[in-house]
Amino acid sequence: MRVDVWSDLVCPWCYVGKRRFETALEQFDHRADVQVVHRSFQLNPAAPRDRTSERREMLMQKYRLSPAQVEEMDARMTQVAAAEGLEFHLEGTVTGNTFDAHQLVHLGRERGMQDPVVERLYRAYFTEQRSLFTPESLLDLAADAGLDRDEAADVLRTNRYAEAVAADVATARRLGATGVPLFVVDDRYGISGAQTPEVFLDVLQRASAAITTP
Repeated sequence: MRVDVWSDLVCPWCYVGKRRFETALEQFDHRADVQVVHRSFQLNPAAPRDRTSERREMLMQKYRLSPAQVEEMDARMTQVAAAEGLEFHLEGTVTGNTFDAHQLVHLGRERGMQDPVVERLYRAYFTEQRSLFTPESLLDLAADAGLDRDEAADVLRTNRYAEAVAADVATARRLGATGVPLFVVDDRYGISGAQTPEVFLDVLQRASAAITTP
């Protein structure tokens, strides 16, 4: 069974959704047979790749929110994350274009290390307030996750996975995705959003039953 997960690495609900799905997977009897593939999605693909902006300022402009509303939204998000065992530090973070970070996720998949790469990038951004938008920071994080730093640098220099990132985004659009996370189980069952572990487990069990039923 394959589960394709579309997400953006600066999306807090994507990190929460990842953890909730993992909780469900731990309870799934056939978890050893599940292959999880992380797919690229960009919430703000028009963001310049050579500079960043204040995340809260971006949210205020995008959703027409006041500073107080954004602070309240971040506080609620931090509480939601904490319930899943995640430590969020959102105040003062910046945002930008995640294209290069997604390229490193594709490198991670090719090297059999996709989940460690995704996990390292999420934790760096949401817990450690580190940048996912400069080559220097990304290469440090890639090395932390176990990737070869020189190969990662070559990926960023040559845009080796540019077409793969674009293909993921295009597939998500064809599926009708306007936001993430999006989980697709065996190309048959779609789960939109950071649902509860119970919802994820139910879909996994239904998908498994469909496979085993003659």
